[in-house]
Amino acid sequence: MTFQDINDRIATMAAQKGGLGVSFKFAFPEGIIVVKNDGSVTNENEEADCTISATVENFSKVMSGDLNPMMAVMTGKIKISGDMSVAMKLQNLL
Repeated sequence: MTFQDINDRIATMAAQKGGLGVSFKFAFPEGIIVVKNDGSVTNENEEADCTISATVENFSKVMSGDLNPMMAVMTGKIKISGDMSVAMKLQNLL
């Protein structure tokens, strides 16, 4: 999965779910994806309630189910900053 594949998939899921009332930022070496409060998605580096940092490879594994999200966080493959309660809402998006 490439950065563009992840971007397209997140945009599709965010559009289907609508606004979650919180914002998420996904930070990859290749770029940024921000899901805004209303469910819209941008690649501009905007403020967000919670930031998820990962490589495209590790995030792809989480999205495909090949890597447990909790283990990814515990082993440092994915880093979460900001409001942790907001990070829990990420399950509703993905």
